[in-house]
Amino acid sequence: MERAKVYFTPEISPDALQRMYHALERSLTGRVAVKISTGEPGGHNFLQPSLIRGLVEELQGTIVECNTAYAGRRNTTGEHWKAIAEHGFLDIAPCDIMDEDGELSIPVNGGKHLTENFVGAHLQRYDSMLLLSHFKGHAMGGFGGALKNMSIGVASAHGKAHIHGVGVPENLWTADHDSFLECMAEADKAVMDYLGRENLLYINVANRLSVDCDCDSHPKEPEMADLGIFASVDPVALDQACVDAVYRSPDPGKAALIERMESRNGIHTVETAAALGLGSRDYELICL
Repeated sequence: MERAKVYFTPEISPDALQRMYHALERSLTGRVAVKISTGEPGGHNFLQPSLIRGLVEELQGTIVECNTAYAGRRNTTGEHWKAIAEHGFLDIAPCDIMDEDGELSIPVNGGKHLTENFVGAHLQRYDSMLLLSHFKGHAMGGFGGALKNMSIGVASAHGKAHIHGVGVPENLWTADHDSFLECMAEADKAVMDYLGRENLLYINVANRLSVDCDCDSHPKEPEMADLGIFASVDPVALDQACVDAVYRSPDPGKAALIERMESRNGIHTVETAAALGLGSRDYELICL
């Protein structure tokens, strides 16, 4: 597979975010979904409405999310809508909790563990999607970026448990860890096959680099400085580039995030996604 292009800027601003989208030289058309994390109330590291507003408006996009599969304030539709409002997303764009009216089963072709992936039923409403992800650590995945946002993020509440539980939702906290990471990549393949790769773009914002995810209501404070914005048409290359940037950083505070990624074998999701043909770990980093 040829080297993928990953675009990078150290500037984190609304204008920079729009420039990174334009650098990809591919337009999202039709009904555009912008998949973000709306953030667990109590946390404050999620991508802020003020940062993403300009790009979402340019795309005439709908901010989309799904309910969670764990205790908190986003595991019911009613509470999730309140969180979306409190965090300011309703002020900038239409929003859609995609599993508000149930879920849709889409096939996983060529998977080792899964044969189907359960996503929010409203995914059917959209023609294209921007995976606009906050790159940071994660308590189970090691890190979260485009691949996690497209797998766990697009999955319904039941679908999240299905992925975490390696096909058995009741095992979501006890399933084999590497198998769970592999299931995230398999779920990614299902979403990419369903929407079509030409209808998907990926941007990772590597700021507020906590070891904890935006699904955590009390995330640890970041120990390393922001890195910037990365963008690609290849989600494998994009997440690989972000991981590599953490390792390359001269900031000694990177040690905490590296420990989180390595202790959870986070790179295995990227390895599996590449093996499934979802993209290339070999990339060219183009600084803008």
